[in-house]
Amino acid sequence: MEGTFKKDMDALVGQILKSYAEHPDTCSINTRNRINKEMVIYILEEIRSIVFPGFFEMKNLNRQSIEYHVGELLEDIHYRLRKQVAKALYHSGEKDIREEDAQLRAEEIVREFLTKIPALREILATDVQAAYDGDPAAFNTDEVILSYPGVYAITVNRIAHELHLLGVPLIPRMMTEYAHSLTGIDIHPGATIGKYFFIDHGTGVVVGETTVIGDNAKIYQGVTLGALSTRGGQTLRNTKRHPTLENNVTVYSGASILGGDTIIGEGAVIGSNAFITSSVPGGTRVSIKNPELQFKDRHERGIQMTELGQEGFWTKDNE
Repeated sequence: MEGTFKKDMDALVGQILKSYAEHPDTCSINTRNRINKEMVIYILEEIRSIVFPGFFEMKNLNRQSIEYHVGELLEDIHYRLRKQVAKALYHSGEKDIREEDAQLRAEEIVREFLTKIPALREILATDVQAAYDGDPAAFNTDEVILSYPGVYAITVNRIAHELHLLGVPLIPRMMTEYAHSLTGIDIHPGATIGKYFFIDHGTGVVVGETTVIGDNAKIYQGVTLGALSTRGGQTLRNTKRHPTLENNVTVYSGASILGGDTIIGEGAVIGSNAFITSSVPGGTRVSIKNPELQFKDRHERGIQMTELGQEGFWTKDNE
C-alpha cells in the first residue's frame, strides 16, 4: 500500500511540474525578485501612521517623542519600501534591467515619494473634513479616521496613486486591492481624485483607472465609474476609458456612469440607479422615474403584506 501511494504521489508531482512548464506565467520560480505582499501591507500601515499620527500606534505619542517617532518611521519605510520597489521594477516589462540600476531607481523613487507625505496629509485632511461635514451621523473627525471605510479606501488610494505616478509597478495595485478586500471599495491607483472627496457607506463602489474626479465630489454605495466596454482588452491600454466628474458632483447609490467621453458637469446630481453613458451638463439633476407600486389586500393574496394598519395588514380601511 505504501509503495503504491508513493508511486501515485510521484506521478502527481510529475503532472504538476508539467503544468508549471506549460503555464510559466502563473509561476514565480527561480527568482529573487518576488514582492512580499505582507511587507507591502506593513509598509502601507506605517505610512498611515505618519499620515494620521497617534491613531493607529500601540503606544501614546507626545510632543517630546514625536520627532523621534516620525524619524524612526521614515527610516523604516525608506529601508523596507526601497527593497520592495527594487523588486517591483523587475516586473516593469523592461528587459535585462541590471540589479544596480534597479536599486538606484528604487532609491530615487522612494526618496521622491517620502517628500510627498506633507502634501498627502494636506489633501487627506480635506477628505476627513468632507466625510465629517457630509454625514450627520459622524460624531467627530476621530470617528471618521478610525472607522469609516470610505476614508480608509481613499487614504490607501492617495498613497498608491503617488507611487503609481512615480512609475512603480504592482505595488500600488496591491495596496488598493488590499483596501478593496477590507472595504468593498475598488479604486484603481491610476484614478485622479480632487480634494474634499467623500464616499458614503462605500460597499460596491468601483472607480476605474482613467477616472477623473474634481473637488468636493460625493458618491454613495454601489456607484460604478467604469468603462463602456473592455472587449478590446490590452489594446485599450493608455486610452481614456472612464468618466470625468467635475467639481461639486454628487452620485447617489447604485448609479453607473460609463465611458471615457462621458463628462458629468459641475454641480450635477446623479440619482440612484441611473445608467449614464453620455455627458450631463453642469447643474443638472438626473433621476429615474419611480416604479409604480401596487398594493393588494390580504383577501386577494391571502398573506400579510405590510405593517400598515393597526393589525399589520393593508386593508381597504387604510385607503
